[in-house]
Amino acid sequence: MADLPSIPLPAGASVGTRIDTHMHVVPPGYKEWMRSLNLWMRDPPEWSVDGAIELMDREKIRTGILSLSTPGVHIDDAVHACEKTREFNEFSAGVVKRHPDRFGYFAALPLPHVDEAIAEAVHALDHLWADGIVLLANVRGTYVGDPSLDPLMAVLNQRRAVVFIHPTQLPGPAVPGLPAPAIDFLLDTTRAALNIARNGVLERYPDIKFVLSHGGGFLPYAAQRAARFVAPDGRQAVMRRLERPQDLIPAGTDLLRRFWFDIAMLGTPYAMPALLAFADPTRITFGSDWPYVSRHYAAYQSRQFEDFPLSDQMRTAIESGNARKLFPRLDT
Repeated sequence: MADLPSIPLPAGASVGTRIDTHMHVVPPGYKEWMRSLNLWMRDPPEWSVDGAIELMDREKIRTGILSLSTPGVHIDDAVHACEKTREFNEFSAGVVKRHPDRFGYFAALPLPHVDEAIAEAVHALDHLWADGIVLLANVRGTYVGDPSLDPLMAVLNQRRAVVFIHPTQLPGPAVPGLPAPAIDFLLDTTRAALNIARNGVLERYPDIKFVLSHGGGFLPYAAQRAARFVAPDGRQAVMRRLERPQDLIPAGTDLLRRFWFDIAMLGTPYAMPALLAFADPTRITFGSDWPYVSRHYAAYQSRQFEDFPLSDQMRTAIESGNARKLFPRLDT
C-alpha cells in the first residue's frame, strides 16, 4: 500500500482526540444514482468535507472513518455496480489522501457479485489506501457469514482486514409505521453477527476484525441466549432439545466477544451497561453515524456518552485507544 502524505491541519483548527469508526460519506453522484434506481429508504443527507470537519471539530473527533451507508452499491448489473463502486471508493480515497489525519475510509464492494467484490477489495486495500471494508449485514437475504462469501473472507483474512458490518433493510416486510432504522437495523446486525459466528467464520478467518454497528444491535442483550447456538459443540443441535445447554454458554460467549463494537446511537444509560457487561472493553470504539443523524443529534449523543460514568482509562480507550489498534497508521 502506498504511503499517505502528511498534510498539516489548517491554522487555528480545533482538533479533539476521538476516532469515529462510524461516520458516513455521500460521494458526488451517489444520491442521484440511488434515486434513479429508486433505492432510497429516506431522504439522503447532505455531505461535504468542510461540513464533516466542522462537525468533527465540534464533537472532538480527530479522525472519521468514512463508509457508504445503506443501500450501498448492490444492483444486478455487475458491470455497472463495479463502475460505480470504483468511482465512490476513489472519491473516498481522494478525501483521505488530501486529509490523512482527519479521515480514513472503509471501501464498498459490489456484492452480490463475489468475484467482482474480491477484485475490488484487493484493489481498494492494496492501491486505494482503504483502512478496511464495509459490508452490509445482508444483501438480498444473503447474510455475511454465508458460505458463498468464503472466497471473499479468505482474501480479507489474508490481508488482516478490518470489516465494518452495517445494517440495512431486513429481507422481509417492515412493520407498518416502524422505520427500519428504529428496530430492524438492530436485528439485521444481530443476524449477521450470529451467522458469522455460527458458520465458523471467526475461527476459520481469525485475522479479520469485524466491527459491528450500533453496539452490535441486540447481541449484547441476547448474548447468553444465542451463545449455545454458536458454540462449536452446539451448532448441530439447533433443532434438538439439550439437557444441559448452559454447558455451551461459556464457549459461545467467548466466541461472540471476538467482535468489535461501535457505540453509534448507543451511548445511553439504557444500552451502554449491556454492552460494557458483555463486550471485551478493548474492542469498543466511538461512533457518531453522521450525517445520517443530524448535527444536533450527534451533539446529543456525545453529551450522553460524556455523562455516562466511566473511568478515565475506559473513556480514553473507547474514544481513541481501541481504534488505534485497528488502524495503526493513526497511532501517531
